[in-house]
Amino acid sequence: MSSKTLSPAGLDAHARGRLKWPADRLREMALVIRRDIITLLQKSQTGHSGGPLSSTDFGTALFFNEMSIDPRDPAWPERDFWHFSIGHVTPVIYSLMAERGYFPLKDLMKFRAFDGHAQGHPSRHDTPGIEVSAGSLGQGLSVCCGVAKAARMDNHPRRIYCVMGDGEQQEGQIWEASMFAAHYKLDNLCGILDYNRKQIDGDVQDIMGIAPLGDKWRAFGWHVIDCKGHDMEDILRAFAEARAHRGSPSLVLAHTVMGQGVSFMADDFRWHGKPPKPEQGEKALQELGTSYAEWSARLLAN
Repeated sequence: MSSKTLSPAGLDAHARGRLKWPADRLREMALVIRRDIITLLQKSQTGHSGGPLSSTDFGTALFFNEMSIDPRDPAWPERDFWHFSIGHVTPVIYSLMAERGYFPLKDLMKFRAFDGHAQGHPSRHDTPGIEVSAGSLGQGLSVCCGVAKAARMDNHPRRIYCVMGDGEQQEGQIWEASMFAAHYKLDNLCGILDYNRKQIDGDVQDIMGIAPLGDKWRAFGWHVIDCKGHDMEDILRAFAEARAHRGSPSLVLAHTVMGQGVSFMADDFRWHGKPPKPEQGEKALQELGTSYAEWSARLLAN
């Protein structure tokens, strides 16, 4: 499938509110996001590959089905609140934002460039739509707990979404925040955990074991929803269950594969923190049905 036959967005992609795209259209957009990720990494020759690819599918569902946002007015008072606590996965964050309409697609081609706004880690001072700057792991859930508690105090109907990594679960602050959320019964808070079982130095279980992860979150008072993190129907089911749940915060435990979508990156921790070399990027894009020349031209034209 080439960019000539793929029509991923349409005029409604930039609309205010929840888009509620169906699973087949979300799968199409997830392919677009993966092409964006590889292209911007190939251009920049710096950045993370594995985590952005593993979080692409639930990220696409989040931006194009689940959340109520306005990319043309990022400070829209009625918006839902979202935050990627795993700030190093900016290739997927920026791609989702650009495809949703926060800024032009051509900005992706200045990823990590001095004359661009797409920093290596998200900065609310540089990129329109970023709610909270991120970098150090373990802090994002605390921020989201504060926003969720404030929304509750203000009787505001917004939902709050916090994307976390599995290696990040080794941080003690995560568990302090999880206790806070359960204590205050913050059922407007939905955590999404990218459970690809890899971190920068190897398998998570070998470095500091976190299993049984679902049971731990349940013990801390959360409603845990396991889902197949690359099955769009199952992702939508999980988000719907979290939205309907009352009385406690929900955690969508997305079982994923690092580097999903690219054969030589899949399930290999060595791709956690490095970009593909030009020949590797070309191979990856061919697997994704396009080429660097074709896809970079699409980005630069918009």
